[in-house]
Amino acid sequence: MKRRLLLSAGVASVAALAGCAGPQISDYAAEKPVLDLRQYFNGTLDAYGVFTDRSGQVVKRFTVVMRCSWNGEDGVLDEDFVYSDGTTQKRIWRLKHLGNGRYSGTAGDVVGTAIGEARGNAFRWGYTMALPVDGKVYEVQFDDWMYLMNERVMLNKASMSKFGIRLGEVTLSFVKRPA
Repeated sequence: MKRRLLLSAGVASVAALAGCAGPQISDYAAEKPVLDLRQYFNGTLDAYGVFTDRSGQVVKRFTVVMRCSWNGEDGVLDEDFVYSDGTTQKRIWRLKHLGNGRYSGTAGDVVGTAIGEARGNAFRWGYTMALPVDGKVYEVQFDDWMYLMNERVMLNKASMSKFGIRLGEVTLSFVKRPA
């Protein structure tokens, strides 16, 4: 019992220190172009992505068509995924602008509420996702960063972990269709 407690405390300490060592959203406050999620995620976007495992090997490729709209402070991101193995998935994010660059979001496969903040050209989002793998569902944490490159292109890099252990990474490019 004592050994388990010490191990748990050690893992928690390492995870806490790792969280402090990384970049913070405030590091991007002066970067341009300035990202306004309500403006960028409005209309239709195409996304192209890969999931890499912890060794860096591409496990899955995918494309996404996103239909995005806002009504005041409330947004909907309706996403249709097509994976390289032919499977499909739908996710509908419901976002809320909380003011001062802060957002919350929910989706059917997200456990609880995602919380995010935009500063400069960057947006950082944290959430727990219920991820189905081989007939089981695992709750995994995402540390999701987006960087606006220009008015049409945004890059997204999300680290996936469980119990503070990095499982892999999702890398995406978003391209906003002309209006």
